[in-house]
Amino acid sequence: MDIQALIELDQQVLQSLNGSNSLFWDGMMMTITSSITWIPLYLSLLYLIIKNNETMSQILLIFGFACLCLLLSTGVADISIKPWIERMRPCNDPMLKYQIEVVNNYRPRTFSFFSGHASNTLSIVIFICLLVRSRLLSIFLISWSLLNAYTRLYLGVHYPSDIFAGLIWGTGVGFFTYYLFQRLSHRVIAKGNFISSQYTNTGYNFQDIDMVIFIFVSTLLYSTLKALILYT
Repeated sequence: MDIQALIELDQQVLQSLNGSNSLFWDGMMMTITSSITWIPLYLSLLYLIIKNNETMSQILLIFGFACLCLLLSTGVADISIKPWIERMRPCNDPMLKYQIEVVNNYRPRTFSFFSGHASNTLSIVIFICLLVRSRLLSIFLISWSLLNAYTRLYLGVHYPSDIFAGLIWGTGVGFFTYYLFQRLSHRVIAKGNFISSQYTNTGYNFQDIDMVIFIFVSTLLYSTLKALILYT
């Protein structure tokens, strides 16, 4: 399969996933794709880390590597790859934009490849999942990351290949950052394996994890209500 065939396939898959005839789903996707919507989730994860680590050095080390995770996932995309590849977003491409459904004229002006939304959300999710070691939290957070990635296709601001590359890069960054964190954390964090029905084996309280999941579900309900009230 040559490059042109891959490009055409990319466009075909995008058009099958882009938009709908539903004002409700338009509103839902616009709300979910906004970083502001998820501030309560960010704060709940912040609380989870602060509450379940005993010293400021532990907390700062985790925050430092979380920031490194975001820097590698977003910085590489925005500073290096996007200006180098210079791929136009489908919603801005003169050859395609009239075939793409957009919502509220949402047309970001930056380049398309690869998706920063996909890479940064999945990288931090992978890092947190490895840190906390809760299967249920991992399911919810990975679902959140993939849902965010899908909104970019629905809104026509990325091609599927942009999303796929972003997810691959984000996964690699998440694992790599956690590997570096683990190498350094032995000098700072003296936690052992927890054997308890109240904690994960890395020492995170299940009640605090349930709180994060509750915030996630509540944010989805808020997004649903906002879409119903403002867009329909």
